[in-house]
Amino acid sequence: MRAVVFDEVRSVPEVREVPDPVAPPGGVVVRVGATGLCRSDWHAWAGHDDVALPHVPGHELAGHVAEVGAGVTRWRVGDRVTVPFVCGCGRCEWCLRGEAQVCPAQEQPGFTHWGSFAELVALHAADANLVAVPASVDLATAAGLGCRFATAYRALVGRARVADGEWVAVVGAGGVGLSAVMIARALGARVVAVDRTPEALAVATDLGAEHTVLADGVDVPAAVADLTGGGSHVAVDAVGSEQTCADAILGLRRRGRLAQVGLLPPVEGHPRVPMSRVIAWELDLLGSHGMAAADYPPMLALVESGALAPQRLVERTIGLAEAAALLPVFDTATVAGMTIIDPTR
Repeated sequence: MRAVVFDEVRSVPEVREVPDPVAPPGGVVVRVGATGLCRSDWHAWAGHDDVALPHVPGHELAGHVAEVGAGVTRWRVGDRVTVPFVCGCGRCEWCLRGEAQVCPAQEQPGFTHWGSFAELVALHAADANLVAVPASVDLATAAGLGCRFATAYRALVGRARVADGEWVAVVGAGGVGLSAVMIARALGARVVAVDRTPEALAVATDLGAEHTVLADGVDVPAAVADLTGGGSHVAVDAVGSEQTCADAILGLRRRGRLAQVGLLPPVEGHPRVPMSRVIAWELDLLGSHGMAAADYPPMLALVESGALAPQRLVERTIGLAEAAALLPVFDTATVAGMTIIDPTR
């Protein structure tokens, strides 16, 4: 099969022929119909995640089951499926409680094993992790659910528990951030979007953000506090840097909640966080790590009903060669919305 491969941390990725994967016991092989390119893939390439080399990235995907391993009971060849980017073992107490996103033995395509920047990808514990894609949902839309949209949905619904009428500050208007804008609006919240590019903020406005803040030489927390009458009730850091995390925290009102979804690479050992404000204002800092397959049905129901439209976030579709070229610079790419890879291109 053809796949995007990098041989060393920060080496130039290339498209090459590699052996087809084999379905593991209890798992499947999926023929990838669409897969997303996001900042987390860049983190793996940059060495912020410990991946075995050579490596094939890619963690948000949808496609058709191509091969079924021994012991799989729920899936057949040809089924249209997607999968959370955090896959549980299917056996531990966390998985049995429907909380596979914190499974101690979790696997993540594109991180713990070869991922979906390829024509085929192997996935384990299929009966616990795969999600059926309804006929009315195209594969590109389903791929976008696997990381960004599902991550934003759980951050706002499962972790921050956003309520009708609350202010939500979304820091970073990329795939996760724009997903958060849409979901917050669907929940009846009011949204302030923060980003460094006017193009991304224009998209956020189109998707329902009531206010925007261009983070370019501006005191972001002060701007958010002014627009929301004292600070947001909830903030989402969808970027993952010391600056964006601090801006999200300092823009909260007292007793506010931060849902941290952007990955913070270590700086001198640990990222610096304004904990004095967290303590003094009794802020809640909530980690949010994807979403388990068990939580997909209500989200998919909203997609099928039209209340949520993830397909609006797809900005462009590219092939494997373009993905290989884009991966090393994706942390600085001015892309508003999702980049989807079609492995057949």
